[in-house]
Order: sequence, then structure tokens, then C-alpha cells
Amino acid sequence: MSFTYRGRDIRKIAVIGSGQIGPDIALYFAKILSGAGVDVVVLDVAPEALERGRLKMAKKVEKGVQTKAFTPDDAKRILGSVRWTTEYQEAADADLVVEAATEDAPLKGKIFKTLESLCGAGTIFVSNSSHLEPEVIFAGLSDRGRTAVVHYFFPAERNIIVEVVPGKETRAETADWLMGFYEAIGKVPIRVASRYGYAVDPIFEGLFQAAALCVEEGIGSIKEVDTVACQALGLKVGPFTAMNLTGGNPISNKGLDNYHAKIMPWYTSPAILKKQIAAGAPWETLERHEIVAVEPARQKALSEALQGAYLGIACEILDSGITSVGDFEMAVESALDMTPPFRLMNRLGVPAALALVQKYADAHTGFKVAECLKERAASGKPWFVPTVFRRDHHDVAVVILRRPKVLNALSAETFDQISSYMEEIRRDPKIKAAVLTGFGVKAFAAGADVTFLAKIETPAQGEETALGSQKVLNKIENLGKPVVCALNGYAFGGGNELAMACTARISKKGLSVLAAQPEPNLGIIPGAGGTQRFVRLVGLERAAEILRTARTVLAKEALAIGLVQREAEGDLLDAAIAFARDLASGKEKVPPIPRAPMAKVPDALPRVELGHLSRRIDAILCDAILGGARKTLEEGLAHEARKFGECFTTEDARIGIRNFLENGPRAKAPFVHR
Repeated sequence: MSFTYRGRDIRKIAVIGSGQIGPDIALYFAKILSGAGVDVVVLDVAPEALERGRLKMAKKVEKGVQTKAFTPDDAKRILGSVRWTTEYQEAADADLVVEAATEDAPLKGKIFKTLESLCGAGTIFVSNSSHLEPEVIFAGLSDRGRTAVVHYFFPAERNIIVEVVPGKETRAETADWLMGFYEAIGKVPIRVASRYGYAVDPIFEGLFQAAALCVEEGIGSIKEVDTVACQALGLKVGPFTAMNLTGGNPISNKGLDNYHAKIMPWYTSPAILKKQIAAGAPWETLERHEIVAVEPARQKALSEALQGAYLGIACEILDSGITSVGDFEMAVESALDMTPPFRLMNRLGVPAALALVQKYADAHTGFKVAECLKERAASGKPWFVPTVFRRDHHDVAVVILRRPKVLNALSAETFDQISSYMEEIRRDPKIKAAVLTGFGVKAFAAGADVTFLAKIETPAQGEETALGSQKVLNKIENLGKPVVCALNGYAFGGGNELAMACTARISKKGLSVLAAQPEPNLGIIPGAGGTQRFVRLVGLERAAEILRTARTVLAKEALAIGLVQREAEGDLLDAAIAFARDLASGKEKVPPIPRAPMAKVPDALPRVELGHLSRRIDAILCDAILGGARKTLEEGLAHEARKFGECFTTEDARIGIRNFLENGPRAKAPFVHR
């Protein structure tokens, strides 16, 4: 057995190093790939390190069983797929090798020289370095085309981000395969050009340096700095606490000193960091549930210093050209779990952000003020932060939703970007068809962003919101060129409505749950066409039952009822592109959604078991379904929008949305049916 991606079979993966991160990398591979029969070997020359790594993995898997993340059978399979060894020969037949040894260039070079002498010509070699350039790590290898850095983040088995850093001699097909492979196994890869420290670590370590300097300069204590950093930057834990959690003192000490020469002179390991390393002790940070009150003037000074340093570092990285705004923003938000820099600058106002950075630079020798920040402030425009991307495959444009932290949930900004791309595609004479898909393997789009819905206060605002979403979907439906929705994962709420506006839908074979309209759980109804297109696609009574109960539609059912036209046996995107071309040429035909009023619309819908769902919202939903079915599609959509707005006259809409935001999607809202 093996896991196959883009023509390459992966039967065995070797992880070299059983220290801080190697066992976690191995755990992720085992968790995702053991079901496909992939073996994982963890290799370390120190038997005691292997035993610590084995125990660490076993403990994490046991905890997963306790929290029901794994079944006992899952745990047995995961642990059974991993072998622990001191023998390099065990890696000889590996298809992929991930080195996770100490951050030491000669050591890494020696490891890869040994592996090159043992492994076949088809093995891909990657290093989980956190700083070193791939040109340095792989300098001694004869075939550097099959090498790259793949930088994981703590904790590696849960953190979704990896930086893929090709070297100057890395073959394009190697880098492209790694990007696709990591997406296919559930990670979120960003491609970063080769530079010491890459894109994300200078943020993590530079922010720590700024925090340490605040303490050295007497602006605040360690606990005060951690407290204000969380407030000012949206961090879940402060910089000093993060250092304790990651054990990052020694590597950051070395990294910061190297940044001094390789990035900008401001970077340098602070005196208190060197002292702490010498003491061999953790930082004295906030205890669990401890709250520290910070005097307002001190809080302001700390906030300005930390924000100025953070935004300045981010803009220097963008100026360097090693990454893009969209990739960098997503990586920082997800890998470091903090407010991403360009959205923060937009929130503050770009000129105000520039003033903070300039103030920090004036007080700290060697700190650069990036040209891109000066230019953006002078333009009077906010940063454009893409969450939707377009990649053309000759005559087919592929539009990708990419908000992995929220499973590609649809915000107003996302709808605007989809609309802009569709308008470009409509006008582009080279493009004959389009494919709309989502990033990753779990969700096409998990629905509308509920924080966006929570801002609706009146029926008029609700109706306006629905009409705005419908306008984008109508543009897709009436593009004049076929649009195939490639369902890479489930489509819930607005995601399913977006899919139904496309000419045709193709899903990845092997999915279990495919679609749902869960709006009644929130105390609202679908507002982007769900009560109109769904009914016309699969039939009134069947659609009404699915809509009213908010139940999920399994992939098999979706295919049987005509919600999707086909399943892709192999690569979903390739199949979707081929389908789109066939639709454009007329080789394939898919009947359009009927636009006329439906025949034989009943006076009432059959009774369904609503359980905890709101009877008041169900009445509005039934009116939307039946009233819309008696009208043309265009009139029905307008009717749905009015009914969506009507939901915001009810108590249950407030209850449902508040319950979701406070308790999550699995908690049943205590509806009062008013």
C-alpha cells in the first residue's frame, strides 16, 4: 500500500532526529498516512533520544484517545506504523526523508551526505531547519534538485503551516510536488524564497527581541509585557510564555545574532536572553489565570513599542521579496496565532502604522522603515489582503478560496474578491471556462463567517446582506462561460449556495459528508439562494426536508439526487478542469437550473421533526421555499432575501447567532420560538 500524489508513490517516510520536533512530525505523518499503509521511521543515533521521542508520541496519542480525537483502533494503527531506530540503513528505501536534527549546518550536511549514499535517486530530501538556507544545508549533495527546506511550527502535529523553501538548484517539479503534497495531507504550505530565517521566524524572534528590550529599557516587567502583547497583537500567549512553551531560547539567541548581519542591524540577542540561557531556567511568566494590571501610560508605551516593532519587521520581510502579502498574512495568523500584520495596519490606518514604525526606528538604532510601508501610506489606500486566488491553466481559470483557519468561510471581503475574479474571467478572451474550488482537503467552504452575520441589526440590513451575496452568485450563474465547482471537501451554508450557482459540481471521491444548509441552527434561513436553487436542483419536497432539518447530505446522496454531477476518481482539480473544457466545447452538457415558476407547488409542506430548532424560523423558511417556488428564479431570490431579513425581527436569530459565537457549532441553541 502507499499514498500516491501526482504520480509519486509514498510507501515509507523517514524522520531523522528524535528531539524537540522530530517525533511530532512523525506523529503527523502517521496520523494522516498510516491508513494508506505508509510506514514512518524515526532515526536518531542516540537511543535515549529515541526512547524519549517514543514516549512523547505515545503520550500524545493516548491523550488523543481520551479526548476522542482518536479511537483505540486509530491509536493502535498510528503507533504501529512507526518504527524507532538508530540504524541509517532503515531509511535506505524511504521515498521522503525529513531531517529534524539540531540547527547545525555541518551536522545537517553530514546527515544528508550519509542519506544520499544510501537512498535511491527518487528520494526527496527535506530539512526542517528553522533558519538555515537550503543552499547551505545541501551544499555537499551531488543532486540538489530534489532538496528543499520544509519548516514546521510548534506543535508540528497540530500547527497547520509549513514554509516550503526551495534552494537555487531545487527543481521546479520538486518544489511544486512538495507544495501539493503538503496540502493533500492537510497542511497549509506557503512558498518562501531562500533567506536566512525565512518569513515567519523573524516575526516570532524579532517580536521576542522587542519584548525583551521593553524589559531592559524599563518600560515594563516580563509579566506586563506578556499581558500587553496579548492585548495589542492578539496573541494567545505573550512572547516570554511562548519561549517557555517552545524551548526556543538557545536557537533564538543564535538566530537573532545572525539576523544582525543577514537582515538588519537592529536584530541582536538581548542581554537578558543570554543571561537566561546561562541560568538554564524558564522565564518567570504569568501563572494560569493570573491577571496583571498595567498602568495606562505604561500600557500605551508598551503597546506602541510592540506594534511598531511588529509592523516594521513584517514590512521589512515583505520588502525583501521572499513572500507575498496573502501568504505571509495567512502564515503569521495561523502559525503564530496572532492578529496578522497587514490587517492590523488596515485597522489602525496605514499612516498611523507608519508613524508607529518610524517612532520605534527613531528610538532603536539599525531598525529599518520599509519602503513598501512608506509607499502604501503615501498612496492613501489600505493593504489588499487576498483570500481568493486565481491560477490559469491555459484556457481555464481556477479560482481558489483560501481561508484555512476558518475552513474557507465566506466573508463580505471574500465575496467581493470572488466577484472581481469572475468579472475578470468574463472579460478575458483567452479563458473559455472556470473552476471554483477551496484550499485544502476538509472544506470547500464552511459557510458564511458568523462574525459577519452578527453585525446585522435590522431586517433591512439582513435583506441588503442577502441581496449582496446573491449578486455575486448571480454573476457566476450568468457568467456566459461554464463554471465548475470542484468540491474538495464539504460545502455548508453559503458554501453550498455558492456551489449551486455554478454550472456543474464535481466532488472528490471518498468524501463522506458533502453538503448542508445549517442556517436553522443559527436561527436564520439561507439567504444566498439556498431556498431557491436547491429546490429547483433536487425537487421541492426533498430539498425542503434537508433545508428545514438542517441535516447533512452525504456524498452518495448528493450524487444520487443530482446535487453533484460526478465524482473524481483521481486528481480533483485535473478532473474539474477537463469537465470545464468539455462544457465549454459542448462535448458535455448540464441542464441549467429552471428559471420559471415551479409546477404543482403545494399549499403547505409535509410535517418534519424539528427537534430543538425554532418553529418561528421554520415558518419563515417554509414561506421562503413555497413563495419562491411559485415565482421565477429571479423573483424567488428577491423573496428569499426579504425572508432572510425577516429573521432579524425574531428573538431566535439573536439567540442562535450568540450561541454559536459563545459555545461553538455543536451546542444546541435554546430557542424560544419567537
